[in-house]
Amino acid sequence: MPELPEVETVRLGLVEAVVGRRIADVHVLHPRPVRRHLGGADDFAATLIGRTFATPRRRGKYLWLPFADGDALMAHLGMSGQFRLDQPDRPNPPHCRVQIGFDDDGDELRFADQRMFGGLWVSPGGAELPAEIAHIGLDLLDPALDLDAVIADIRRRHSGIKRVLLNQNVVSGIGNIYADEALWRARLHYDTPADRLSRAAVGELLAHAREVMTEALEVGGTSFDQLYVNVNGSSGYFSRSLDAYGRADLPCARCGRAIVREAFMNRSSYRCPSCQRRPRELN
Repeated sequence: MPELPEVETVRLGLVEAVVGRRIADVHVLHPRPVRRHLGGADDFAATLIGRTFATPRRRGKYLWLPFADGDALMAHLGMSGQFRLDQPDRPNPPHCRVQIGFDDDGDELRFADQRMFGGLWVSPGGAELPAEIAHIGLDLLDPALDLDAVIADIRRRHSGIKRVLLNQNVVSGIGNIYADEALWRARLHYDTPADRLSRAAVGELLAHAREVMTEALEVGGTSFDQLYVNVNGSSGYFSRSLDAYGRADLPCARCGRAIVREAFMNRSSYRCPSCQRRPRELN
């Protein structure tokens, strides 16, 4: 699933492409991606026509496209959701599910989703903050984030620190990739109980998470395949700079020992067994 840098890259591309544009026509090519719109596919299309986009917004991994009238188009990218922009006479990208045309004859906005875990729906009154994601925590790039409160919240939790980082209600935007990278930079094992960490250690870990996501954002995020691309179809290049994630059996950039891959929450965790040793109390 795209994490903060990937979703922010998509958001920035949408800002350049849709702000102030009025929707002229909508075609739902497959009903599943609009399944969360209670009125169904036909109502989804009819509800969008005539509306004008304001500036797209994001909280953590969650993206929405406000309308000028106060409602919003919610977008969940899931594992493979993509927004693509192209001229109306150009072929659709593979797995295109929804087409949105505008009254200025410029590029269409197309939503493609190979696996169809993502989706689009209208959030009434959701322009400022959709009710569907109001419970999601602020992310580390949000200037309104109360960092001291987040650190205190993390230190009250007994779960392993990676589980806490992945809890979007605590702090949003961090997924498997950037959690592993931040933990590698902080030299922490993913199962270290959060309540065993000092305030300084948690602060340092969050600083590393903010740092690695900022670096990833500068190069368009992390792409391992064509499931994540920007609105122009280009991939992100941060995979070339990863120190832990996806580097099983390759040497640690710090100490040279091979990175290991271990099962974690129905997915994988990557760490250096020398730099990120398992806490003694967990052995």
